Amino acid sequence: MKYLKFCGALTLWVASAGLIQAQTLTMASTTSTEQSGLFAHLLPAFKKATGIEVKVVALGTGQALDMARRGDADVVFVHDLSAEEKFVAEGWSLQRYPVMYNDFVLIGPLSDAAQLKGADIVGAFQKIASSQALFVSRGDKSGTHAAELRYWADARISGVKGGGYRECGCGMGPALNMAASLGAYVLADRGTWLNFKNRADLTVLVQGDKRLFNPYGVMVVNPAKHPHIKALEAQKFVHWVTSPAGQATLAAYKIGGEPVFFPNAK
Repeated sequence: MKYLKFCGALTLWVASAGLIQAQTLTMASTTSTEQSGLFAHLLPAFKKATGIEVKVVALGTGQALDMARRGDADVVFVHDLSAEEKFVAEGWSLQRYPVMYNDFVLIGPLSDAAQLKGADIVGAFQKIASSQALFVSRGDKSGTHAAELRYWADARISGVKGGGYRECGCGMGPALNMAASLGAYVLADRGTWLNFKNRADLTVLVQGDKRLFNPYGVMVVNPAKHPHIKALEAQKFVHWVTSPAGQATLAAYKIGGEPVFFPNAK
């Protein structure tokens, strides 16, 4: 009888363990959400509310979307609106949900040799190219890199972007480190900049241009494309992060008393 009770308890424990194991999901997201410190603040609150553990793989937006296309992620949380809309149009997700926004800023040395400080990002890029100033590009198909390419295009600069142009093929943190080391200009999301410690003499030089608006969206990977996707858990994350509770948690995240992301779920 004791043996039967033990077996029954063991079976229940194994079943419970399997249930707990099932309550996880993999999120493909950006280096900006990870390196800004947002997820260390946001995901414990989600787990407390739902019991679901989230494993984050932080990549550039383009790489994050490719990861989802391969079926290696259940949900994506990224910031390149045109790429996200294409992702939905191709059927990889059924819907994009607006979540939050912040802005891009152009960082550079205090000396500002190219004299570009102000609120005109296109004019700043023109000055960088014409002065041959050092500029670090992420060059990694991330949302930040996509924004940078838009600004070069708006500035009518294609091909060679000046003798000081450097592509690192890296995340936001390493790109900032490289800029600090070289005394170069670099485009960054404000959240990662606020959380960046190795600033040297770098400072924000260009901000406030409406073209620097940086929206983030979240999408559940379509289980019709990959049946193994944990669509239920992923949808729970989408529901929570766009709910009043999730949006309030986003708004509460600050660095040095300064808000980092601004909720905008519909």
